[in-house]
Amino acid sequence: MKVTDLPKHWAQKKQPVERTHDYNLRLPLEDAARVSALAELYPDRSEADILNDMIAAALDDLVRQSPIKDRLEKRDRQGSDQG
Repeated sequence: MKVTDLPKHWAQKKQPVERTHDYNLRLPLEDAARVSALAELYPDRSEADILNDMIAAALDDLVRQSPIKDRLEKRDRQGSDQG
């Protein structure tokens, strides 16, 4: 998913997602205010939902780009060869 697709995603019915890792994130006040505003615009989404979706979309964008894409694919292949 692209970051620009997120508003359309947030407007749809929320689907349950399994979350397996916790992270402690410190944001600058301005960014925290923006996340809070987005959560107000999309009341079905918590601030944590907004942040999770934004991080996932940013990671998807990075994975689609070279040379990061090539490096990640090489790393994934090495990991699956060991397992």
